[in-house]
Amino acid sequence: MVRSFVPGSANHDAKPIADYNILKGANLGAIYSRVAGLTNSTTGVPRNVLLYPHAVASDAAVPRVEPLADFAGTGPLGPNYAPFNPGARTGGNLLQQDMRLNVPSGVLDDRQALLAKFDTLKRHLDARGAMEQMDRSREQALSVLLRGAAQAFDLKREDPRVLARYDTAGLVTDAAVDATKSNAVIGPLYKCHARNVGKLLLLARRLCEAGAGFVTVNAHYVWDMHGGVGNFAPMREGMQIVGGPFDRALSALIEDLEARGLTDRILVVCCGEMGRTPRINKEGGRDHWGELGPLLIYGGGLKMGQVIGRSAPDGGKPASDPVTMRNLIATVMHTLFDVGQVRLLRGIDAEVARVITEGDPIASLMN
Repeated sequence: MVRSFVPGSANHDAKPIADYNILKGANLGAIYSRVAGLTNSTTGVPRNVLLYPHAVASDAAVPRVEPLADFAGTGPLGPNYAPFNPGARTGGNLLQQDMRLNVPSGVLDDRQALLAKFDTLKRHLDARGAMEQMDRSREQALSVLLRGAAQAFDLKREDPRVLARYDTAGLVTDAAVDATKSNAVIGPLYKCHARNVGKLLLLARRLCEAGAGFVTVNAHYVWDMHGGVGNFAPMREGMQIVGGPFDRALSALIEDLEARGLTDRILVVCCGEMGRTPRINKEGGRDHWGELGPLLIYGGGLKMGQVIGRSAPDGGKPASDPVTMRNLIATVMHTLFDVGQVRLLRGIDAEVARVITEGDPIASLMN
Protein backbone atom coordinates (compact mmCIF):
# COMPACT_ATOMS: atom_id res chain seq x y z
CA MET A 1 0.00 0.00 0.00
CA VAL A 2 1.47 3.33 -1.08
CA ARG A 3 0.04 6.21 0.94
CA SER A 4 2.18 8.92 -0.64
CA PHE A 5 1.41 8.53 -4.35
CA VAL A 6 1.18 11.77 -6.34
CA PRO A 7 -0.87 11.24 -9.56
CA GLY A 8 0.07 14.71 -10.80
CA SER A 9 -3.26 15.53 -12.43
CA ALA A 10 -6.85 16.15 -11.41
CA ASN A 11 -8.35 15.30 -14.79
CA HIS A 12 -9.99 12.30 -16.42
CA ASP A 13 -7.07 11.55 -18.69
CA ALA A 14 -3.71 9.88 -18.95
CA LYS A 15 -1.89 13.21 -18.91
CA PRO A 16 0.53 12.42 -16.06
CA ILE A 17 1.83 9.42 -17.98
CA ALA A 18 1.94 11.41 -21.21
CA ASP A 19 3.84 14.26 -19.54
CA TYR A 20 6.54 11.92 -18.31
CA ASN A 21 6.33 9.57 -21.24
CA ILE A 22 8.19 11.19 -24.14
CA LEU A 23 6.26 8.92 -26.49
CA LYS A 24 3.21 11.16 -26.25
CA GLY A 25 -0.02 9.22 -26.40
CA ALA A 26 1.55 5.75 -26.20
CA ASN A 27 0.27 3.60 -23.36
CA LEU A 28 2.69 1.46 -21.40
CA GLY A 29 1.37 -1.74 -22.94
CA ALA A 30 2.23 -0.44 -26.39
CA ILE A 31 5.76 0.34 -25.24
CA TYR A 32 6.04 -3.15 -23.75
CA SER A 33 4.89 -4.87 -26.95
CA ARG A 34 7.31 -2.76 -29.00
CA VAL A 35 10.13 -4.59 -27.20
CA ALA A 36 8.57 -7.94 -26.33
CA GLY A 37 6.67 -8.44 -29.61
CA LEU A 38 3.02 -8.27 -30.58
CA THR A 39 2.06 -11.87 -29.88
CA ASN A 40 3.34 -14.66 -27.64
CA SER A 41 5.06 -16.94 -30.12
CA THR A 42 4.15 -20.07 -28.18
CA THR A 43 0.49 -19.53 -27.33
CA GLY A 44 -0.64 -16.92 -29.86
CA VAL A 45 -1.99 -14.66 -27.11
CA PRO A 46 -1.53 -10.92 -27.77
CA ARG A 47 1.17 -9.34 -25.61
CA ASN A 48 -0.82 -6.17 -24.96
CA VAL A 49 -4.53 -6.46 -24.05
CA LEU A 50 -7.10 -3.86 -22.99
CA LEU A 51 -10.17 -5.10 -21.12
CA TYR A 52 -13.34 -3.07 -20.76
CA PRO A 53 -16.56 -4.63 -19.44
CA HIS A 54 -17.72 -5.41 -22.98
CA ALA A 55 -14.95 -8.04 -23.05
CA VAL A 56 -17.04 -10.15 -20.65
CA ALA A 57 -20.59 -8.79 -21.14
CA SER A 58 -22.24 -8.06 -24.46
CA ASP A 59 -24.72 -5.70 -22.78
CA ALA A 60 -22.07 -3.64 -20.97
CA ALA A 61 -22.63 0.09 -20.73
CA VAL A 62 -20.66 2.34 -23.07
CA PRO A 63 -18.07 4.36 -21.08
CA ARG A 64 -18.89 8.00 -20.54
CA VAL A 65 -15.48 9.61 -20.86
CA GLU A 66 -13.47 7.09 -22.86
CA PRO A 67 -12.24 9.69 -25.38
CA LEU A 68 -10.59 11.67 -22.57
CA ALA A 69 -8.24 8.85 -21.59
CA ASP A 70 -7.04 6.87 -24.58
CA PHE A 71 -5.87 3.65 -23.01
CA ALA A 72 -5.51 2.21 -26.51
CA GLY A 73 -3.20 5.02 -27.64
CA THR A 74 0.07 4.21 -29.36
CA GLY A 75 1.40 7.68 -30.14
CA PRO A 76 4.26 7.63 -32.66
CA LEU A 77 4.57 3.84 -32.41
CA GLY A 78 1.62 3.48 -34.79
CA PRO A 79 -1.55 1.34 -34.83
CA ASN A 80 0.29 -1.98 -34.97
CA TYR A 81 1.02 -1.63 -31.26
CA ALA A 82 -2.57 -0.92 -30.19
CA PRO A 83 -3.77 -3.29 -27.46
CA PHE A 84 -6.00 -6.18 -28.40
CA ASN A 85 -9.41 -4.98 -27.24
CA PRO A 86 -11.87 -7.90 -27.33
CA GLY A 87 -15.45 -6.90 -27.99
CA ALA A 88 -14.48 -3.31 -28.76
CA ARG A 89 -17.42 -1.10 -29.69
CA THR A 90 -15.82 2.24 -30.32
CA GLY A 91 -12.41 3.05 -31.72
CA GLY A 92 -9.71 0.45 -31.63
CA ASN A 93 -9.20 -2.23 -34.21
CA LEU A 94 -11.90 -2.76 -36.86
CA LEU A 95 -11.20 -6.46 -37.09
CA GLN A 96 -11.61 -6.91 -33.36
CA GLN A 97 -14.93 -5.08 -33.48
CA ASP A 98 -16.09 -7.33 -36.29
CA MET A 99 -14.99 -10.62 -34.76
CA ARG A 100 -15.96 -9.95 -31.11
CA LEU A 101 -14.30 -13.28 -30.35
CA ASN A 102 -17.71 -14.83 -30.98
CA VAL A 103 -17.19 -16.40 -34.42
CA PRO A 104 -19.42 -19.48 -34.80
CA SER A 105 -17.51 -22.74 -34.80
CA GLY A 106 -18.82 -23.53 -38.28
CA VAL A 107 -17.12 -20.43 -39.63
CA LEU A 108 -13.90 -21.32 -37.87
CA ASP A 109 -14.01 -24.79 -39.39
CA ASP A 110 -14.24 -23.25 -42.84
CA ARG A 111 -11.03 -21.25 -42.86
CA GLN A 112 -11.54 -20.06 -46.38
CA ALA A 113 -14.84 -18.49 -45.36
CA LEU A 114 -13.12 -16.88 -42.38
CA LEU A 115 -10.43 -15.38 -44.60
CA ALA A 116 -13.10 -14.09 -46.95
CA LYS A 117 -14.77 -12.40 -44.02
CA PHE A 118 -11.49 -10.70 -43.13
CA ASP A 119 -11.06 -9.55 -46.70
CA THR A 120 -14.32 -7.61 -46.62
CA LEU A 121 -12.79 -5.33 -44.01
CA LYS A 122 -10.40 -3.93 -46.61
CA ARG A 123 -13.18 -1.70 -47.85
CA HIS A 124 -13.22 0.06 -44.48
CA LEU A 125 -9.53 0.86 -44.37
CA ASP A 126 -7.80 3.96 -45.68
CA ALA A 127 -5.28 3.70 -48.46
CA ARG A 128 -2.32 5.11 -46.53
CA GLY A 129 -0.98 2.82 -43.81
CA ALA A 130 -4.21 0.86 -43.62
CA MET A 131 -2.95 -2.32 -45.22
CA GLU A 132 -0.20 -2.58 -42.63
CA GLN A 133 -2.86 -2.42 -39.94
CA MET A 134 -4.95 -4.96 -41.82
CA ASP A 135 -2.04 -7.40 -42.07
CA ARG A 136 -1.29 -7.13 -38.37
CA SER A 137 -5.00 -7.40 -37.56
CA ARG A 138 -5.43 -10.53 -39.62
CA GLU A 139 -2.31 -12.14 -38.19
CA GLN A 140 -3.25 -11.41 -34.61
CA ALA A 141 -6.89 -12.43 -34.97
CA LEU A 142 -5.91 -15.67 -36.65
CA SER A 143 -3.45 -16.38 -33.87
CA VAL A 144 -6.13 -15.83 -31.27
CA LEU A 145 -8.89 -17.72 -33.02
CA LEU A 146 -7.10 -20.56 -34.75
CA ARG A 147 -4.08 -21.41 -32.61
CA GLY A 148 -6.05 -22.17 -29.46
CA ALA A 149 -5.41 -18.86 -27.77
CA ALA A 150 -9.14 -18.10 -27.83
CA GLN A 151 -9.51 -20.57 -24.96
CA ALA A 152 -7.87 -18.03 -22.65
CA PHE A 153 -10.76 -15.64 -23.36
CA ASP A 154 -13.41 -18.26 -22.55
CA LEU A 155 -14.45 -17.96 -18.90
CA LYS A 156 -16.68 -21.02 -19.27
CA ARG A 157 -13.53 -23.13 -19.14
CA GLU A 158 -12.85 -21.97 -15.60
CA ASP A 159 -13.60 -24.07 -12.52
CA PRO A 160 -17.13 -23.11 -11.32
CA ARG A 161 -15.79 -22.62 -7.80
CA VAL A 162 -13.24 -20.11 -9.05
CA LEU A 163 -15.92 -18.34 -11.09
CA ALA A 164 -18.07 -18.10 -7.97
CA ARG A 165 -15.21 -16.61 -5.96
CA TYR A 166 -14.74 -13.85 -8.53
CA ASP A 167 -18.47 -13.24 -9.04
CA THR A 168 -19.43 -9.69 -8.02
CA ALA A 169 -22.80 -9.52 -9.76
CA GLY A 170 -24.92 -10.08 -6.65
CA LEU A 171 -23.16 -7.64 -4.33
CA VAL A 172 -24.97 -4.49 -5.47
CA THR A 173 -28.63 -4.27 -6.43
CA ASP A 174 -29.97 -1.97 -9.11
CA ALA A 175 -32.18 -0.44 -6.42
CA ALA A 176 -29.11 0.50 -4.36
CA VAL A 177 -27.63 2.33 -7.34
CA ASP A 178 -30.93 4.00 -8.18
CA ALA A 179 -31.20 5.21 -4.58
CA THR A 180 -28.06 7.33 -5.09
CA LYS A 181 -30.04 9.37 -7.64
CA SER A 182 -27.17 9.03 -10.11
CA ASN A 183 -28.28 10.05 -13.57
CA ALA A 184 -29.07 7.95 -16.65
CA VAL A 185 -25.43 7.99 -17.76
CA ILE A 186 -23.58 7.44 -14.50
CA GLY A 187 -26.00 4.94 -12.93
CA PRO A 188 -25.54 2.27 -15.64
CA LEU A 189 -21.76 2.57 -15.28
CA TYR A 190 -21.99 1.90 -11.52
CA LYS A 191 -24.13 -1.16 -12.24
CA CYS A 192 -21.82 -2.34 -15.02
CA HIS A 193 -18.81 -2.15 -12.70
CA ALA A 194 -20.58 -4.11 -9.96
CA ARG A 195 -21.61 -6.89 -12.33
CA ASN A 196 -18.37 -7.27 -14.27
CA VAL A 197 -15.26 -6.18 -12.36
CA GLY A 198 -14.72 -9.69 -10.96
CA LYS A 199 -15.00 -11.32 -14.38
CA LEU A 200 -12.58 -8.77 -15.81
CA LEU A 201 -9.91 -9.59 -13.24
CA LEU A 202 -10.44 -13.31 -13.79
CA LEU A 203 -10.06 -12.81 -17.54
CA ALA A 204 -6.91 -10.79 -16.91
CA ARG A 205 -5.45 -13.63 -14.85
CA ARG A 206 -6.29 -16.17 -17.56
CA LEU A 207 -4.64 -14.02 -20.23
CA CYS A 208 -1.48 -13.45 -18.18
CA GLU A 209 -1.26 -17.15 -17.40
CA ALA A 210 -1.60 -17.87 -21.13
CA GLY A 211 1.24 -15.54 -22.07
CA ALA A 212 -0.08 -11.98 -22.32
CA GLY A 213 2.53 -9.58 -20.99
CA PHE A 214 0.54 -6.42 -20.22
CA VAL A 215 -3.19 -6.32 -19.46
CA THR A 216 -5.06 -3.11 -18.68
CA VAL A 217 -8.43 -3.40 -16.93
CA ASN A 218 -10.80 -0.44 -16.87
CA ALA A 219 -14.24 -0.79 -15.32
CA HIS A 220 -15.70 2.45 -16.67
CA TYR A 221 -14.55 5.38 -14.53
CA VAL A 222 -16.98 4.70 -11.71
CA TRP A 223 -14.93 6.18 -8.89
CA ASP A 224 -16.45 9.60 -9.51
CA MET A 225 -18.51 10.38 -6.39
CA HIS A 226 -19.14 14.11 -6.51
CA GLY A 227 -22.46 13.77 -4.72
CA GLY A 228 -25.39 15.65 -6.19
CA VAL A 229 -23.12 17.55 -8.59
CA GLY A 230 -23.91 16.08 -12.00
CA ASN A 231 -26.10 13.44 -10.35
CA PHE A 232 -23.23 11.31 -9.06
CA ALA A 233 -23.34 9.11 -5.97
CA PRO A 234 -22.21 10.63 -2.67
CA MET A 235 -19.12 9.13 -1.03
CA ARG A 236 -20.76 6.89 1.58
CA GLU A 237 -23.15 5.17 -0.81
CA GLY A 238 -20.67 5.31 -3.67
CA MET A 239 -17.97 3.42 -1.78
CA GLN A 240 -20.49 0.69 -0.99
CA ILE A 241 -21.62 0.21 -4.58
CA VAL A 242 -18.13 0.57 -6.09
CA GLY A 243 -15.71 -0.42 -3.34
CA GLY A 244 -17.51 -3.62 -2.33
CA PRO A 245 -17.27 -5.35 -5.72
CA PHE A 246 -13.69 -4.13 -6.21
CA ASP A 247 -12.66 -5.48 -2.81
CA ARG A 248 -14.13 -8.90 -3.55
CA ALA A 249 -12.64 -9.05 -7.04
CA LEU A 250 -9.16 -7.98 -5.99
CA SER A 251 -9.02 -10.32 -3.00
CA ALA A 252 -10.15 -13.17 -5.27
CA LEU A 253 -7.38 -12.34 -7.73
CA ILE A 254 -4.69 -12.25 -5.03
CA GLU A 255 -5.84 -15.55 -3.50
CA ASP A 256 -6.01 -17.10 -6.97
CA LEU A 257 -2.51 -15.97 -7.93
CA GLU A 258 -1.09 -17.35 -4.71
CA ALA A 259 -2.91 -20.67 -5.10
CA ARG A 260 -1.51 -21.01 -8.64
CA GLY A 261 2.03 -20.02 -7.72
CA LEU A 262 1.89 -16.91 -9.91
CA THR A 263 2.72 -14.29 -7.30
CA ASP A 264 6.25 -13.72 -8.56
CA ARG A 265 5.25 -13.86 -12.24
CA ILE A 266 2.39 -11.36 -12.25
CA LEU A 267 2.47 -7.77 -11.01
CA VAL A 268 -0.88 -6.23 -10.05
CA VAL A 269 -1.07 -2.41 -9.98
CA CYS A 270 -4.27 -0.70 -8.83
CA CYS A 271 -4.57 3.06 -9.09
CA GLY A 272 -6.69 5.81 -10.57
CA GLU A 273 -5.91 8.66 -12.90
CA MET A 274 -6.28 11.03 -9.95
CA GLY A 275 -7.08 11.22 -6.26
CA ARG A 276 -10.02 12.87 -4.52
CA THR A 277 -10.25 16.04 -2.46
CA PRO A 278 -9.44 15.57 1.22
CA ARG A 279 -12.64 17.37 2.22
CA ILE A 280 -16.21 16.24 1.62
CA ASN A 281 -18.07 18.79 -0.48
CA LYS A 282 -21.49 20.22 0.35
CA GLU A 283 -23.15 17.50 -1.75
CA GLY A 284 -21.61 14.70 0.33
CA GLY A 285 -19.04 13.81 -2.31
CA ARG A 286 -15.40 14.35 -3.15
CA ASP A 287 -14.03 16.10 -6.21
CA HIS A 288 -10.92 15.68 -8.36
CA TRP A 289 -7.48 15.99 -6.73
CA GLY A 290 -4.01 15.48 -8.17
CA GLU A 291 -1.72 15.85 -5.16
CA LEU A 292 -2.45 12.50 -3.49
CA GLY A 293 -4.05 9.36 -4.85
CA PRO A 294 -4.53 5.64 -4.18
CA LEU A 295 -1.93 3.07 -5.21
CA LEU A 296 -1.75 -0.64 -4.43
CA ILE A 297 0.97 -2.92 -5.77
CA TYR A 298 1.02 -6.69 -5.40
CA GLY A 299 3.28 -9.50 -6.59
CA GLY A 300 5.80 -9.31 -9.42
CA GLY A 301 8.53 -10.71 -7.19
CA LEU A 302 8.67 -7.45 -5.24
CA LYS A 303 8.86 -7.05 -1.47
CA MET A 304 5.30 -7.27 -0.24
CA GLY A 305 3.64 -6.62 3.11
CA GLN A 306 4.56 -2.93 3.37
CA VAL A 307 2.87 0.40 3.82
CA ILE A 308 5.02 2.92 1.94
CA GLY A 309 4.98 6.59 2.87
CA ARG A 310 2.54 8.62 4.91
CA SER A 311 -0.08 11.15 3.97
CA ALA A 312 -0.49 14.52 5.64
CA PRO A 313 -3.03 14.67 8.48
CA ASP A 314 -5.71 16.04 6.16
CA GLY A 315 -5.06 13.40 3.47
CA GLY A 316 -4.19 16.03 0.89
CA LYS A 317 -0.46 15.60 0.28
CA PRO A 318 2.38 13.20 1.08
CA ALA A 319 3.97 13.68 4.49
CA SER A 320 6.92 11.42 3.60
CA ASP A 321 8.43 9.39 0.79
CA PRO A 322 6.47 10.84 -2.15
CA VAL A 323 6.01 8.38 -5.02
CA THR A 324 5.56 9.97 -8.44
CA MET A 325 4.31 8.69 -11.77
CA ARG A 326 7.94 8.41 -12.87
CA ASN A 327 8.63 6.06 -9.92
CA LEU A 328 5.56 3.95 -10.69
CA ILE A 329 6.44 3.59 -14.39
CA ALA A 330 10.03 2.67 -13.50
CA THR A 331 8.79 0.03 -11.03
CA VAL A 332 6.59 -1.55 -13.68
CA MET A 333 9.34 -1.48 -16.30
CA HIS A 334 11.93 -3.00 -13.96
CA THR A 335 9.47 -5.82 -13.31
CA LEU A 336 8.84 -6.43 -17.00
CA PHE A 337 12.40 -6.13 -18.27
CA ASP A 338 16.05 -6.46 -17.42
CA VAL A 339 16.63 -2.78 -18.16
CA GLY A 340 20.35 -3.34 -18.66
CA GLN A 341 19.60 -5.68 -21.55
CA VAL A 342 17.08 -3.24 -23.03
CA ARG A 343 19.85 -0.63 -23.28
CA LEU A 344 21.83 -3.04 -25.46
CA LEU A 345 19.01 -4.11 -27.79
CA ARG A 346 19.39 -3.16 -31.41
CA GLY A 347 16.49 -1.87 -33.46
CA ILE A 348 14.65 -0.39 -30.45
CA ASP A 349 13.74 3.27 -30.69
CA ALA A 350 15.82 5.47 -28.41
CA GLU A 351 12.62 6.98 -26.98
CA VAL A 352 11.26 3.54 -26.11
CA ALA A 353 14.51 2.60 -24.39
CA ARG A 354 14.46 5.85 -22.42
CA VAL A 355 10.93 5.28 -21.07
CA ILE A 356 11.93 1.77 -19.98
CA THR A 357 15.34 2.55 -18.50
CA GLU A 358 15.02 6.05 -17.06
CA GLY A 359 13.52 6.76 -13.68
CA ASP A 360 13.98 5.24 -10.26
CA PRO A 361 11.68 2.43 -9.14
CA ILE A 362 10.13 2.52 -5.67
CA ALA A 363 13.24 1.59 -3.71
CA SER A 364 11.64 -0.26 -0.81
CA LEU A 365 9.89 -2.68 -3.20
CA MET A 366 13.00 -3.79 -5.06
CA ASN A 367 15.00 -6.83 -4.07
